[in-house]
Amino acid sequence: MKKTIMRLLSYVLVALVAASTTCACFLYAQKNDTGKLEELESLLLQRFIGETDQDAMEDAAASAMVSALNDRWSYYMTAEQYLSYQDTMSNSYVGVGITIQVREDRQGFDIIDVTAGGPAEEAGLMAGDILVAIDDTATVEMEISATSALIRGEEGTTVKLTVDRAGEQHAFTVSRRKFQTPVATYEMLEGDIGLITIENFDSRCADETIAAIETLREQGAVALIFDVRNNPGGYKTELVEVLDYLLPEGPLFRTEDYRGVEQVDYSDSAYLDMPMAVLVNLSSYSAAEFFAAALDEYEAAVVVGEKTYGKGYFQNTFQLSDGSAVNLSVGKYYTPNGNSLAGVGLTPEVEIIVDEETAAKILAGTLPPEEDPQIIAAINALKS
Repeated sequence: MKKTIMRLLSYVLVALVAASTTCACFLYAQKNDTGKLEELESLLLQRFIGETDQDAMEDAAASAMVSALNDRWSYYMTAEQYLSYQDTMSNSYVGVGITIQVREDRQGFDIIDVTAGGPAEEAGLMAGDILVAIDDTATVEMEISATSALIRGEEGTTVKLTVDRAGEQHAFTVSRRKFQTPVATYEMLEGDIGLITIENFDSRCADETIAAIETLREQGAVALIFDVRNNPGGYKTELVEVLDYLLPEGPLFRTEDYRGVEQVDYSDSAYLDMPMAVLVNLSSYSAAEFFAAALDEYEAAVVVGEKTYGKGYFQNTFQLSDGSAVNLSVGKYYTPNGNSLAGVGLTPEVEIIVDEETAAKILAGTLPPEEDPQIIAAINALKS
């Protein structure tokens, strides 16, 4: 009998302990007059038995909140990522002025180009050198993204690059410097047709694109092809400035923000009166799609290539107090005629589908124009 009573008492004691634990959790939740995220963060920092990294926790939470919107165009950036993003949007980077590619044997990286007048050339690096170490960290089996990250850094700082040259190793201390990357490049094709490749619609796009057009016209171009394949888009202001140069008087671009406020950008009466074509593909996003759509709706250019993705939202970037930022979809885009491309895209008048190998060469910029099926189709369309 005594044993039975003791056993019952032990069960009661366990139940009381369990109940007190549950009550403790309830009381903890009640005593924090804050939002759920602040409450959870406080709990983790105070009660977790292991080590905690508060910055990492907050970055992960912020990223998850934005991801929960299920919008591929909205995303969170840490403070470090935001600095890199700003360089990208300004079409610039801090580096040493070398172009590298992975060696087939994975034993370092071939330096395939050294920027003339850049710090790498000034230090003595040459095309043909094999990059084998960065600040004494071997590059063997290293990914190119990690290698580039080690080379880049704050402007004015230095990095030690060790290269293999004809079987001998040489170390160079190289200063990091800010470089501007070209936005619009151009060349003359057969039949006096100018080809202008627009990498994006970020900073300097309008100035460089218009300068390219004027240079080609001075060289005798009688028609133009704009290549916005694999162009991710960019700033509305840059897009509108290029369209204003190309198109006659009328609406160019329409937007509607999250408040329902509509805005229409217009062109003046001056415009470029010459035959034009635009190359697009599935990776022509945002401003690139609407660039082609505007030229198409004004019947100013023939659109050639593959159907575009159909990005119909525009984003604003909001910097947070700790230096991090959120790129957030805040409104909708419309063509000059008021059409949305969201989920629909733009279907070219001359549709030319290329295989994966050809598409990869186009993306890498290694396919000569005379072997590019879409460029050939654009030339034929302009001629006919």
